Amino acid sequence: MIHVENLTKYYDKFCAVDRINLDIAKGEIIGLLGPNGAGKTTTLRMLTGYFKPTSGDIHVKDLAIDDHPLEIKKMMGYLPESAPLYHSMLVYDYLDYIARIRGLNGDKKLARIRKLADLCGMGGIMHNTVSELSKGLKQRVGLAHAMMTDPEILILDEPTSGLDPNQIAEIREIIRQIGREKTVILSTHILSEAEATCDRIVIINKGKIIADGSTQDLKQAATKERFIRISLLDAPFDEADALISPIDGVKRVEQLNSADNGRLDLRLTCRSESDLRKNIYQAIKATDWILVEMHQETKTLETIFRELTKEN
Repeated sequence: MIHVENLTKYYDKFCAVDRINLDIAKGEIIGLLGPNGAGKTTTLRMLTGYFKPTSGDIHVKDLAIDDHPLEIKKMMGYLPESAPLYHSMLVYDYLDYIARIRGLNGDKKLARIRKLADLCGMGGIMHNTVSELSKGLKQRVGLAHAMMTDPEILILDEPTSGLDPNQIAEIREIIRQIGREKTVILSTHILSEAEATCDRIVIINKGKIIADGSTQDLKQAATKERFIRISLLDAPFDEADALISPIDGVKRVEQLNSADNGRLDLRLTCRSESDLRKNIYQAIKATDWILVEMHQETKTLETIFRELTKEN
């Protein structure tokens, strides 16, 4: 659907986007993550044709953006971080105005406005002035604006910025519905939002793509070590260490508490392609100790993001 090759953007001598390569398939929901100043917004604006790259190529459905800018723009809807709305207009009048600008008239225009009002949950605010709306409702109006011509590709820059948890959940559900039929590219600082909404995560830092894959792929690639926590009753640490440490793949056994109440909490550092919990359970089963708890820790997307984007 979208092919990006060696995309680069300079502002004078500052390199905002540095030779990124990216392929986006039809129907994907892509989350573009990165710290402030990483190059996310610049990348999105180049994809929409708003910014001209310093170098590199963008192709959408085999059309080069330099040769077919209008055709590509007609395929896209774009919602910037601050939705550009006319605050003195009624919501209906604003959408009617946008529809007429986009060439929709008559029954086709009315049907499209009704569909967007239903999709974006705006049925009760169509005759309110835009200035009266909360930020979450303004984002819905902006989203309806971006989708007026039913574009194949929807690009959203920080669509949930500044919203409360309830509003975030509502916008997330709308994006999920849209993603069933369209290709969606969104940037966000809310990592849990990206994890819950997106099929694929692209992390960009200092203008370069430093990670690309599903959340599960990123978690698996982030570290070769796995951590297993277990809790035992009536188990002396020395004996537990002597029992568990020889298991192939267990590299370190740490005691996490004083075990004064008879409960011993351990954290095992493991390096193995296979899940060692079965082997650990079998070893403990042969003793008189009581296994209270055992679970394998996984890195969160937030932890991975911090590790990949932190300063050296």
